Amino acid sequence: MLPSHAPMIDIRDVSKSFTLHNQGSATIPVMQGATLAVGPGECVGLVGASGAGKSTLMRLIYGNYLAASGQILIGGLDVVRAEPRQILELRRKTLGYVSQFLRVVPRVSTLDVVAEPLLAVDTPLDLARDRAASLLAELNIPERLWSLSPTTFSGGEQQRVNIARGFAYDYPAMLLDEPTASLDARNRATVLGLIGAAKARGAAIIGIFHDEAARDQVCDRFIDVSAFAPRAAA
Repeated sequence: MLPSHAPMIDIRDVSKSFTLHNQGSATIPVMQGATLAVGPGECVGLVGASGAGKSTLMRLIYGNYLAASGQILIGGLDVVRAEPRQILELRRKTLGYVSQFLRVVPRVSTLDVVAEPLLAVDTPLDLARDRAASLLAELNIPERLWSLSPTTFSGGEQQRVNIARGFAYDYPAMLLDEPTASLDARNRATVLGLIGAAKARGAAIIGIFHDEAARDQVCDRFIDVSAFAPRAAA
């Protein structure tokens, strides 16, 4: 169990390089010395120019990329050194990720796509579907679509299904990648309300927001990832 004062997300001196195997295995450093901590109930926004490394840092935290060095502690688990089964368990119970794109198994109904994170932690089916239905209604997905696969939906509808899925379970830590992108004012307000509610229950959140007004509304502080750019050799 974490000490009460410990951050939920604790990133310490993380570096990352990419190896270009089709170009003579050239190594390209992309991040060095990345350090930040996020406590329960806090939302930290990642800022910086395009290409500065915001998405790279998010993927490192989620375990899609492996850091070259440093520590990424989520609820006390070091993602850098964790076994694959530990990463899967972390994603099931502790760390949620709302990306810009919906990736689901075809032919699964929208209701069950949204309910799946709850079912994965043994929530009874009726309760999981009730929560999914509530979120889909809140995000203005018509009930006539709930029995269909979201793979047939428009881009905007898929984004809202993805948001509903990401907020179905009360993750202690969350990563948000452009959660309000391309939303109309009504749905944007709903998403900002969901983020506010997650903070109120104690979730630690890291987000990328190009919508500056949304960013200013929900973020408590900002980290410029340009500060983590690799330093030139002397």
